[in-house]
Amino acid sequence: MDHRQWTVVGAPSSAGAHTPGIERAPAALRAAGLLDRLGADVEDAGDVPGFRWRPDPAYPRGQNAGAVAAVASAVADRVAAAPGRGRAPLVLGGDCTVTMGLVAGCARAGLSPALVYVDGGPDLYTPETRANGNLDAMGLAHMLGLPGTLPGVAGVGPAVPLLSPERVVVYGDSLPRGDHERELVAELGLAYVPADEVHADAGAAARRARSVAEGAADGFVVHFDVDVLSFVDAPLADVPEPFGLSLAEAAATLAELVASPRFAGLSVTEINPDHLPDDELLPRFAGVLAGALTGR
Repeated sequence: MDHRQWTVVGAPSSAGAHTPGIERAPAALRAAGLLDRLGADVEDAGDVPGFRWRPDPAYPRGQNAGAVAAVASAVADRVAAAPGRGRAPLVLGGDCTVTMGLVAGCARAGLSPALVYVDGGPDLYTPETRANGNLDAMGLAHMLGLPGTLPGVAGVGPAVPLLSPERVVVYGDSLPRGDHERELVAELGLAYVPADEVHADAGAAARRARSVAEGAADGFVVHFDVDVLSFVDAPLADVPEPFGLSLAEAAATLAELVASPRFAGLSVTEINPDHLPDDELLPRFAGVLAGALTGR
C-alpha cells in the first residue's frame, strides 16, 4: 500500500439514530488511540458541530432531518478540502448519515465517487417505508434520490442525486431473500456482495467489490458501519447484528479496499460506547482498524 496521508473529521451526531449514544464515538475512538496508531501523517481537522438525538414528534417519519442535513453539510465542507491536498478523509461518526457528507464533500472537490457500502443493511428505507423515522436507515436511499426521500436531506451535495446505481456496491449484509431492502438492491441493479460471500472468502469478496468500484468511477469511498460485525465477536454497534462479519473478515475487506489507488476516503459509523463490555475492546478495535488502513 502506498503511504497514505489522512485527514480525520469527527462527526459527533446521533441525529439520525434511534437513541442517543453514538454521538460520543469520535471522542472515544480518539481516546482509544486510533489516530496515534495511524502514524505520523494524520491531520486532525476536529469535530463538526454535533447533535444528540432527541425525539422529533413534529416529523415522526423523518426525525431530526434538519440536524442530519446540517451535520452532513458540515462534514462535506471539511472533506472537500482534503483531496486537493493529496489527503484521504477519514470521517468518524456518529450515525450512518454522516456518510452523505463524505460523498458530498468528494463531489464538491470535483470527484464523482463510487461508494462501497459495508453495512448490516443497505439503508434503503424512506420516510414512506420506515415508520419509526430514523434517518440512519435511509442514508443510501437519500444519496440515490429514491422516491419519498426528503429534499432537504437529499440535497446536501452539489447534485441530486449524489449517486447513480452503477456507482454503488452493497457489501456484507445478511438480509434474507424476500427482505424489503434486499429486493430493492436487486430492483435498483446495485452490485451486491452478501455476507455469505465474505464468509466464504473475504479477500475474494473484497476484490470483487473493489473491481466494481474501480470500474464505476475515477475514485471511490467506503462506508463502514460497525453493525456489519457480529455483535458477539465485536459488541460495538448501536444496533446489534447476530449474523454479521467477524472482525477479521471486516479487516481483510477494508485492507483490500483501502489499498486501491482509487480509494478516496472512509467513514466509520454507529459505534455506541455504551455497549462496550470493558475498557479493552475499543483500543483493540482501533488497532485492528488502523492495521487495515495502513497495511500493517
